[in-house]
Amino acid sequence: MKRSEINAAVRRAMKAFKKHGWVLPPEPRWDVTDFGLGDFRKFGLVLVNLAEEPEYCEKIMFALKNQITPRHYHASKKEDIICRWGRLAIRLFGETGKVAVKINGKMRQVPTGRTFVLKAGERITLTQKLAHEFWSATPYAVIGEVSTANDDLHDNFFADPRVGRFSGVEEDEKPLVKLVSD
Repeated sequence: MKRSEINAAVRRAMKAFKKHGWVLPPEPRWDVTDFGLGDFRKFGLVLVNLAEEPEYCEKIMFALKNQITPRHYHASKKEDIICRWGRLAIRLFGETGKVAVKINGKMRQVPTGRTFVLKAGERITLTQKLAHEFWSATPYAVIGEVSTANDDLHDNFFADPRVGRFSGVEEDEKPLVKLVSD
């Protein structure tokens, strides 16, 4: 990704966070990725690590409409994904036609491979090895994540072997923020 593209994504996210009352901590840890696929508008996500502790992690994320976080799972991490603003489309994948998952704290059977949408304030609990992908179904979405310990280098398993968690950066302008991968 070009640094100018990263800076533009950070500016959009900052504007949305401010508009919706999300105040970031001092010196937040930013992460902007196109998942190594070279098309940030189609495959991309802006993440801010708010808390990184050995037992838990919290993130606030920003995605544009139809900007996909590609299908993946975590072997160790359990996470709640919370739609904080907008609507968040999610698709789950499993071995059978349905998967048991908590949505808003209640266990439900959700058809695999079918899209469902979380409204602002709703959340889904994704357990270990549950493959998922998500994207904004509105012009953009602000997304929260609360999870067990986070290991982005070793605990993201993508269905597409071309996908990488962190993007290479082409320095075409001065960085607006320091990225986790810098």
